[in-house]
Amino acid sequence: MFDSLSDRLSGVFDRLRGRGALSEEDVRAAMREVRIALLEADVALPVVRRFVDAVTEQAIGQQVLRSVTPGQQVVKIVNDALIEMLGGGTAELDLAATPPVVIMMVGLQGSGKTTSTAKIAKLLKDRHGKKVLMASLDVNRPAAQDQLAVLGVQAGVATLPIVPGQQPVAIATRAVNAAKLQAVDVLLLDTAGRLHVDQALMDEMKAVSAVSAPRETLLVVDALTGQDAVNVAQNFAGQVSLTGVVLTRMDGDARGGAALSMRAVTGQPIKFAATGEKLDAIEAFDPQRVAGRILGMGDIVSIVEKAAAAVQADEAERLAQRMAKGEFDMTDLRTQLQQMQRMGGLGALAGMMPGMKKAKQAMANSGMDDRVLLHMDAIIGSMTPKERAKPELLNAKRKIRVAKGSGTQVQDVNKVIKMHQEMARAMKQIRKMGGLKGLAAMFGKGGLGGAMPGLDQQMGGMGGMGGGGPKLPGLGGMGGGMPGNLGDLLKRK
Repeated sequence: MFDSLSDRLSGVFDRLRGRGALSEEDVRAAMREVRIALLEADVALPVVRRFVDAVTEQAIGQQVLRSVTPGQQVVKIVNDALIEMLGGGTAELDLAATPPVVIMMVGLQGSGKTTSTAKIAKLLKDRHGKKVLMASLDVNRPAAQDQLAVLGVQAGVATLPIVPGQQPVAIATRAVNAAKLQAVDVLLLDTAGRLHVDQALMDEMKAVSAVSAPRETLLVVDALTGQDAVNVAQNFAGQVSLTGVVLTRMDGDARGGAALSMRAVTGQPIKFAATGEKLDAIEAFDPQRVAGRILGMGDIVSIVEKAAAAVQADEAERLAQRMAKGEFDMTDLRTQLQQMQRMGGLGALAGMMPGMKKAKQAMANSGMDDRVLLHMDAIIGSMTPKERAKPELLNAKRKIRVAKGSGTQVQDVNKVIKMHQEMARAMKQIRKMGGLKGLAAMFGKGGLGGAMPGLDQQMGGMGGMGGGGPKLPGLGGMGGGMPGNLGDLLKRK
């Protein structure tokens, strides 16, 4: 997400930070590069002009140029301007109305409207405890109503029964009545799309809106279409009272032009960003976090949220009890690896950590990817329950069997064993320090490293990328730690 734009801007600001003093010409030259970077990212020209003019005006002020760290000041100004361009604060759904609260989903065919409807419904059910009903008003696209019904089963959300031949306005009326009778909190209407914006589409949207009185009208647009998405949004905003935007396929959008232009073009905030095909691959759009990712400042809050969602309560409790006793076997290590996979893998975590853009690139350059975690999981999975509980049983003959069973080599098995040994030693050290309570008491006093030299290196992070590259500090705090040099653990795919 935003990778190409982030890389370009990082290069510009690295040069600014490297200078002790900045002149007005230095700033203007940097802003010209920022302008080119935004245009190449497919950001709408009027938006680019307003953004660059606003940033330049502030950045050439005497307070910045005479600052002790002028480069950092410029980055802060750009960060604030990006947040403003993206909408300022997080815009949540307005559900403060008498139930059922109606949310109408609009957009063109192929934008991901039906899937986004199911994703939002699942999110409202799972995270907000709402009783949700979905209804498909798309009578034009073959099997559109059946698709929503299938997604409803997968999401655990009720869908309005299909009545063949019924038209959109009649379906909307029936859905509202059914929602009232069933004491539904939120009703999601998945409206029909077209291949392009036309008057028939707009008339249908207005007619459905008139009978359902939606509290929210969300426009779903495909981020990968770039400037076309912006044009579609502009057309819809001119005829339908939008309250927000849902951007789909954000995970595949390396440029980010649609996201950066959408607020300025529609006048409405981006409320959700879909980041994958699974029904839980959607997140509230937070301008501050997105700006941080674009400028390489990371997104620790998202890491914490992903950790909270990925870590199973019973797993965490079991591991905490074992840590308190200084115990840590191969099954515990496997649990840690699986948690990392559920959190998005190595690349996703590196992309969210402050200053880790170069580490993420190093991973790509060295051929490392999330298959590393899969290989490690396969190695542990090829061990017997006894071997996982007591890794010291793994003699040469057993290692050969494990390597063959996991499709890896004996040296790979040895690296996983070494990784486990380092983590087991760390667990024993924690026990000597007084267990988890003693460990917690040391936070705020120089961290683990200040309390016990060397432990940061063991527990903090994923190690050097590709053998001697940058570190990924802090992952130990999220999932119990992944010590050792991951580049050396499993370089081969």
